[in-house]
Amino acid sequence: MTDFDPTGEWIYLDNNATTRMDARVVEAMLPFFRELYANASSAHAPGSAAAAAVRRARQQVQALIGAAREGEIVFTSGGSESNNAAIFSALETQAGRNEIVTSAVEHPAVLAACAYLEKTGRAKIHRIPVDGGGNLDLHAYRAALSERTAMVSIQWANNETGIIFPVALLAAMAHDAGALFHTDAVQAAGKIAIDVQAAQTDMLTLSAHKLHGPKGTGALYVRNGVKLAPLVHGGRQERGRRAGTENTAAIVGFGAAAELAAQALTREMPRVEAMRDRLERAILRTVPASMVIGGGAAGCDSDSTLRLPNTLNIAFQDLEADAILLLLDRACIAASSGSACAAGSMEPSHVLRAMKVPFAYLRGSVRFSLSRESSDKDVDRVLYVLPRVVNELQAMSVPLEAAYD
Repeated sequence: MTDFDPTGEWIYLDNNATTRMDARVVEAMLPFFRELYANASSAHAPGSAAAAAVRRARQQVQALIGAAREGEIVFTSGGSESNNAAIFSALETQAGRNEIVTSAVEHPAVLAACAYLEKTGRAKIHRIPVDGGGNLDLHAYRAALSERTAMVSIQWANNETGIIFPVALLAAMAHDAGALFHTDAVQAAGKIAIDVQAAQTDMLTLSAHKLHGPKGTGALYVRNGVKLAPLVHGGRQERGRRAGTENTAAIVGFGAAAELAAQALTREMPRVEAMRDRLERAILRTVPASMVIGGGAAGCDSDSTLRLPNTLNIAFQDLEADAILLLLDRACIAASSGSACAAGSMEPSHVLRAMKVPFAYLRGSVRFSLSRESSDKDVDRVLYVLPRVVNELQAMSVPLEAAYD
């Protein structure tokens, strides 16, 4: 890999993996490392000042997702903890129900938790398939719901393809079966509008570092009246729902990032979407044997309205994504082949396999994920470099089916 120079002219298009902290977020956090460092659970004046900052951050996150009460926001260490807390709690609090319904394309934080519950015999797991466009099979979903379903956990938007799921419809169907509905909105928050009340979600997962906030902090929205069995036991922090001294600085940063993300929904995301669309159209026009992954029904052209405005997953016939990414890296362009949680795996993405992407394209998928910090100059650079990279690799490639015979 290229030796990384943090002062260099890098084009960073891996924002679904993580985002750079906004300078205004850093500025909001700094006082809580030295001047306002007291424990937010302490009763003295310095502790009360820290507690007030945590409450303000809770209100900012509440506003981002349209929650009715600030007390519905439970701060956690991030998306993985929030997902696990929601799923494990559902089994503990839903008496007589021991089944979880999820999708085949969830983030590993959900799939691994479900696999553990299944392996230990604590739950039966229904993994709902998707079609070639990445859309959930609603007939299979409806058939999986029953009086035994404790929770449905289906993402708001897919981290690899950007495909947006019909959360409100899925939640209504889950409630008809008497089940709780949880959604992993880590990738969706800050990119599209989220209203937990309109969508009738019972629990929702967020992560600060996906929207220009700090790593190591997240939140679980828990609708008022829904029971949450603590995943972390100890003190009475977060109203007894999540023990542990509050990471005040990170929580403050999360709050600031949430407020900035809410403002950017109308100010910046249309511009981001226009850049993504220009990148997509130009690649399809200039790079032979390329195809967009997801967004339409099986066998149909992609539909950008069904995807997050910042995400483009595009595959190249008979090429390996690792080779493409290596050459892009050498040209100071950062992208990925999908979930950062699966980086280094030699296996094709579970998302692409679930979508039954043609074998010739299965290993050649590259994800470009933009942010409000992305620019037209970034897109221009990719459009200059990528066709040359692909042409170079295609000139020396053999059909993948032959290579893997």
